[in-house]
Parts: sequence; C-alpha cells; structure tokens
Amino acid sequence: MKSKDLSELALLAAIWGASFLFMRLGAHEFGPLAMAALRVGGASLFLLPILAARQGLGELLRAWRPLMVVGLLNSAIPFALYAYAALSITAGLSSILNATTPLWGALVAWLWLSQGLNASRLSGLALGFAGVVFLAWDKASFKPGGSGWAILACLVATLCYGIAANYTKRYLAKVSPLTVATGSQVTAAVMLAPLAAWQWPSQLPSAQAWTSVALLAVLCSGIAYILYFRLMQRVGPTNTIAVTFLIPVFAVLWGYLFLAEAFTLHMAAGCAIVLLGTALAVGLLRLPGRRMARA
Repeated sequence: MKSKDLSELALLAAIWGASFLFMRLGAHEFGPLAMAALRVGGASLFLLPILAARQGLGELLRAWRPLMVVGLLNSAIPFALYAYAALSITAGLSSILNATTPLWGALVAWLWLSQGLNASRLSGLALGFAGVVFLAWDKASFKPGGSGWAILACLVATLCYGIAANYTKRYLAKVSPLTVATGSQVTAAVMLAPLAAWQWPSQLPSAQAWTSVALLAVLCSGIAYILYFRLMQRVGPTNTIAVTFLIPVFAVLWGYLFLAEAFTLHMAAGCAIVLLGTALAVGLLRLPGRRMARA
C-alpha cells in the first residue's frame, strides 16, 4: 500500500473514531432519533450536489428500492442505536463494539450467501464474540442505570451493518459507490424525519451540540464516505477493512483527550480479543496449517 493510501486510511479512522466523540457531545441534548436524522439529513445535503455534478441522480432514482433497504440498515437504525448508546457508555467502548462489524458480515455471508468459512475464520468468529462477552460481562446490567441496553444497541447496530454490506454486494453491485452512499443517506433521512419531529427536544440544544451534529453529518458521514469508497477502488476491500482496527485507537484517544474517559486494562484486553478474532474472521490472519504444524 502506498504512503498516500496509508495516510488516507489513518485519516478515515481518525474521522470515524471522532464520530463516537461527537455522539457523546450531542446525544444528551438532541436525543438519539433527532441526532440520527440530522446526521443523515446533513450528509444528504452534502452528497447530493456532488452526485448531481457527476450526473448520478438518474441512477439514484432507478435504484431507490434497494437503496432504501441499505439506508435503513446501514444508516437509520445504526446511527440511532449508537446515539442511544452514547447516552450511557463511553466512546471507547462503543468503538470497540463497532469493531465487531466484520464478524457479523462474515456470519451473515455464511448464513445467507453460503460463503464458506474455514477453520481460521470460524475460530475468529468464536474468538471475536468471546471478546464481546468478556467486555460486557461486568457491565451488561439491564437494571436502571446499567449499560446492558446500550451494549445490546451497539451489537444490533453492527449486525445491521453486516446485513447491509451483504445486501449491497448482492443487489447494488452495479450501482456506483457514490450513488449508494448518497442514496442511503437520503432514504435514511426520509425515514427518520417523522420520528425526529416526534422526539424533537423541547429545549433548544447548545452550540456545542449543533456543532457536533454538523461534524457528524459533513465530516463523519459525507467526507468519510468519499474517502472510504475511494480507498475501496484503489486498494481493495481487504486492505480498506483495516480501518476497523484503527477506529478504536482514535476513539479512545479522542475520548481521553476531550471527555477525560478512562481506558482500563479490562477494555484493552477485550479490544485485543475482538480485533484478533476479527482479523481471523476476515482472513487477514490465518491459523497455522497442517504443513506449518508438522514443520
């Protein structure tokens, strides 16, 4: 991978890592549904002129049905769930749970698209989900004040991401990446708008909360999507998925610097287990084969 591609990969991880910080800063004032709706609405306003300039609006209209499914599973539901989780758990923990997305993607591909899983990938799935259990073991209380519902919300969000990735591969493979990115944000905005109006905050949010939402929309959704799909085209999906391993690093860093969030030894160990399992599940690492074992 060229140095330019590595720089963009690190930049993308830094941007997506910051999204967990911005959700923590704005979710308490806006609420999950309003924050998610403003995020996808702002991203739509950012991406639509770019798509129009590239004469892609016709493609968006032709593919609106599958784009609506992707908008629901890849933006509307996950963004609202992560905003809900931000009300009670740290940015670092949310980002570590987000790193399970490739695990769900591999599991859904196996169950739905009949993609084979060798011993390394099966071991990676088991190890990755064991890491989640390890992380949540002493935190997943569903009593008032507990973090159980927030952790569950993050896991449901990553499951949605995994389903959306496989759905996109199956039904939107011939649609341009920019159209998929724009269409998913526009359709998510349409679906979330009435819910946001219903749950709109009674008190005007602060300037900090508005700034956080604007950065989520333009930086963490609009610009990040452009970087992501450009990397997909240049270095391929296997290399691009390495961003998953970098996001928790930046999320923990931003949470420590700006929110004074602690990163415990327990979280570090759980993160290492999840990321090792993910590396095995997506094929970046492999268990020693028979020949290596004999040697």
